Amino acid sequence: MISRSAFIRGGAAVLALAAAGTARAQDKKPIRIGVLTDLSGNYSDPAGLGAVEAARMAIEEVGGTVLGRPVELLQADHQNKADIGAGIARRWFDVDGVGAIFEMVSSAVALAVQDIARDKNRISVATGAATSALTAKACSPTGMHWVYDTYALANSTARELVRQGGDTWYFITADYTFGHALQADATALIEANGGKVLGAARHPLGTQDFSSFLLQAQQSGAKIIAFANAGKDFANALTQANEFGVGADGKQRLAALLITLSEAKSLGTKAAQGLYLTEGFYWDYDDATRAWSKKFYDRRKAMPTSFQAGTYSAVRHYLKAIAAAGTDDTTKVVEKMREMPVDDMFARGGRLRVDGRMVHDMLFAQVKTPAESKSEWDLYRVLRTVPGPDAFRPLDKGGCPLASL
Repeated sequence: MISRSAFIRGGAAVLALAAAGTARAQDKKPIRIGVLTDLSGNYSDPAGLGAVEAARMAIEEVGGTVLGRPVELLQADHQNKADIGAGIARRWFDVDGVGAIFEMVSSAVALAVQDIARDKNRISVATGAATSALTAKACSPTGMHWVYDTYALANSTARELVRQGGDTWYFITADYTFGHALQADATALIEANGGKVLGAARHPLGTQDFSSFLLQAQQSGAKIIAFANAGKDFANALTQANEFGVGADGKQRLAALLITLSEAKSLGTKAAQGLYLTEGFYWDYDDATRAWSKKFYDRRKAMPTSFQAGTYSAVRHYLKAIAAAGTDDTTKVVEKMREMPVDDMFARGGRLRVDGRMVHDMLFAQVKTPAESKSEWDLYRVLRTVPGPDAFRPLDKGGCPLASL
């Protein structure tokens, strides 16, 4: 016969062993992160598999484990559709145990995923998405915006060009969330610096013929013709601008409000020479950027874009925060991500604000002429390093509810 007290003690021991086993299993449970990006469409070159590889480099750098737990990387193609991206995010969070989703590239996808991550207390980090709405009224305590945004691009490019006498502007704008945000931010900053917007022509995503839009821009007489589009849309627009001689007389200058290194490389210095732009990262900026970019090049046979370099930086910072927090608990990891400076080849002393904006220096640059370029990836001449606080929207100006807490 077993006494009641002995039975209770035995049961307690069994429960303790079970709990210990569960804790050990939990200790070894993989830390899963996801790179949700465009693997097949308009933005697959500047983001895509290159962003996946950059995330893999960050994981390898920490030895593939954090807190003794293996780090696993998932990847998926959202096809630039918010509903598809949202569905993948829900499955990753609910079924696959993903703690953080990175990249996104599409503004619409990033906004949808940030909302889902907030509801499920998981982390979302937009590296390729552009809209500054992510850190405005749509901001989230678990959402972060890493590389750039429409405000920083518009602010840095518009302010510098207006200072140079480019005080009248005409936009060729992608007719969706990203394009609208970019044009709106640029317009506000142009007008604040004494310039004037003479008009805009909006085009659908995937437009092939830009002739009518370019003709309107040329006939406007604006000193600056600004492209508020990206990817293949921008490449097609600029190629056709060159074919039609837009800006060839020197009376009008061309500015890209969003261009990545992959697009500049594809266009070549002959087509893109003289184009003004702002970037969050350039591979040939200094010794640190060159060293990391060479490692990336050895794996991808292409120099990294800012989206890809930023994905590496964000994943690395996330994993470092888990190690520092001693847990992958979302609240504690976010606290560490804000507490620790971002110091790597992407950002020096970058800081993550309460609205989710990672503030770091931006680069105002111009595409080199064929004579200036010394190699196939020697594409930009950096004209000015714009300090992060000058480039990004002030915390109290975005309308993020978290900024007032």
